[in-house]
Amino acid sequence: MRRIPLVTLVVDDYDEAVGFFTGALGFRLAEDTPRPGGGRWVVVEPDAGHTGTALLLARADGESQRARVGDQTGGRVGFFLYTDDFARDHARMTAAGVTFLEEPRLEPYGSVAVFQDLYGNRWDLLQPAA
Repeated sequence: MRRIPLVTLVVDDYDEAVGFFTGALGFRLAEDTPRPGGGRWVVVEPDAGHTGTALLLARADGESQRARVGDQTGGRVGFFLYTDDFARDHARMTAAGVTFLEEPRLEPYGSVAVFQDLYGNRWDLLQPAA
C-alpha cells in the first residue's frame, strides 16, 4: 500500500498557524512535538479519526523559504478541503473570519468556493457532487 500521509505547508509562525487551522478552519491538532534547535513537528488534520492527508506546518527557515510563505503554488488553488456539508462549513468559516475570494458556486463536480488561509494560499472548500 502506498499513500501520502503529510503535505508540508510553510508558515511564518507555528502558534499563529495552529490557531488559524484549529480555530478558523476547525482542524484538529494531531501532533506538536519539540525538535532540536527550536523547531517543532506540528501536524493538523481536518477531523478526529481522519485517515487521509494531513498538513505538516513547517516554520520558514531562511529567506528563500520565507519568500514562499503564502504563495507555495504560484497563486493557484493548491489545497482542497472536502466537506459533506458545504453550507454549514462555509457559514462557520465565514463567521470565523476566513476570507472567501468568491461567492459559492455550483459546478458539475460539486459546490465550491475559493478561500485564502492566513498567509494567502488559495484553497477550495468543496462538497463533491453526489
